[in-house]
Amino acid sequence: MSDTICAFANADGGTVAIGISDKTRRIEGVDYHTEQLNEILRTPIDFCNPTVPITAEMVECINHDGKPDHVLLMYIEASPLLHANQSDEAFIRVGDKSKKLDFNDRMTLMYAKGVRYYEDEPVADATIDDLDLEFIGEYCRHIGYGKSPLEYVRENKKFVQVKDGKEQISIAAILLFGKNPQLFFPRAFIRFIRYDGTEAKVGKDMNVIKDVIFEGRILEQVEKAVEYIKIQMKEKTYLGHDGIFVTEEEYSEFVRTEIIVNAVTHRDYGIKGTDIQIKMFDDRLEVDSPGTFAGMVTKDNIRHTHFSRNPKIAAFLKDYGYVKEYGEGVDRMCKELESAGLPDPLYDNKTFILKTTVKVHHTRLNRQVLRRLERISRRFMAKTYY
Repeated sequence: MSDTICAFANADGGTVAIGISDKTRRIEGVDYHTEQLNEILRTPIDFCNPTVPITAEMVECINHDGKPDHVLLMYIEASPLLHANQSDEAFIRVGDKSKKLDFNDRMTLMYAKGVRYYEDEPVADATIDDLDLEFIGEYCRHIGYGKSPLEYVRENKKFVQVKDGKEQISIAAILLFGKNPQLFFPRAFIRFIRYDGTEAKVGKDMNVIKDVIFEGRILEQVEKAVEYIKIQMKEKTYLGHDGIFVTEEEYSEFVRTEIIVNAVTHRDYGIKGTDIQIKMFDDRLEVDSPGTFAGMVTKDNIRHTHFSRNPKIAAFLKDYGYVKEYGEGVDRMCKELESAGLPDPLYDNKTFILKTTVKVHHTRLNRQVLRRLERISRRFMAKTYY
């Protein structure tokens, strides 16, 4: 249990449900296991170094025997510290597993956690009135939070803190719940640029055919950008091997969504002079996000290593299904590309801009069309000679 708690605290945080079997998903409850429950509640204090702060909630349920019972939920937030178990072993959460860190990864994570999360910093001159309480109310209903919108932002994730008797509104709160986030962060938006051809040209040869900006809260930006890319993509329709016409998109829904969500989630919002740019060419999709690789992530280990620069933004997007499992998005994207006969994404990190490139080609599609034409041609020739 201590390994799991430390792993969540070292990554993006998470929720541990006690009273539900991992293997069978059967609801066993905790009411009839008081001694074990007390030991579990002491684990973050007695078996994690340093102590991991948690919030506990008892949720009513009916257990597998049909009796009234409770399930214990332990809410663990991303921690600015590195946590280890009693054996001084450190773990980080990747998907649904706790991965033990080797010495080098541990040192890198310790260094990365030495820096405060920028999303927790207060926004100068921002007040509660700058937050959209109606939208926060919708979010609370979405996640099943029973208290008021004001109570949510004042009691959770350090969205609102009090210093010297004055409320301070965090950057994450403005970006996620603000009425007008661009009032405080003018370049915190997504820009989509569609080029005619395979390179960007300027001057009299400028080949920009679409240039659109998506503003608003982070959720609005992601939703608009994902939908807009869909209508800008080319589609290829061909006759499949079973005689049924098949339509293929240039980029699968998961791939095009994942690269946008990654850019928004891991952007360095402290870099205020530029924005996230999605560039669509005839042969590739590029996404430029301000910042460098986060924490211990590199272009060589990004497929299986995860670290959030903005864990609260990541957790919010996970609530809406845009982040599936922490640490699994890039790996799944690579698998989808590989299954389609496409290369893995390319990553380039220069001048504080992380560029992700997904190439598209129709080699596999063309081969299928050619094979189909060859079969038709052979049948035609056979009929001709007979």
